[in-house]
Amino acid sequence: MNLQSDDFELFGLPQQFAQDRAAIDARWKDLQREAHPDKFAAQGAAAQRVAMQWSVRINEAYQRLKDPLRRAAYLCELHGVPVNAENNTAMPAEFLMQQMEWREALDDARDIDALDALNDEVGRSRRVLLQRCEQLLDQARDYAGAVAQVRALMFIERFARDIEARYEMMESRLG
Repeated sequence: MNLQSDDFELFGLPQQFAQDRAAIDARWKDLQREAHPDKFAAQGAAAQRVAMQWSVRINEAYQRLKDPLRRAAYLCELHGVPVNAENNTAMPAEFLMQQMEWREALDDARDIDALDALNDEVGRSRRVLLQRCEQLLDQARDYAGAVAQVRALMFIERFARDIEARYEMMESRLG
């Protein structure tokens, strides 16, 4: 193991978007077991500190690899095309229109059925964008093209949290 390895090397996985979540979880458990600081207690404080660094590094990589959105952004960054979402909010006009329609639908949602319909639609869009990311990253190797999909997915993730908040608000009124 090398602290400078990228997440995929660290986990012994191919550098691609499509991953088997069970394999990521299993490898994380193996790596955590190998690097657990308690295993190095007899070797002294320095060895335990290094093991702690490894443990932190393994957890960071695990968080990135298990989350498809973070994994896609990481792949773009590894190939020299960082997402830079805080500096670049450019989106296709069609997606901007979709955002406005979803916001209006969320504002207008007065019952659980309306919220369920919106949540289902957003979930379908998320799945489509994830499939596009996989195609752009793994087949076309179009990292610049994937960045636009990642930005759209970031919006969808935030919007999904807004929907969850609305569910909680409706449930608190009912209950």
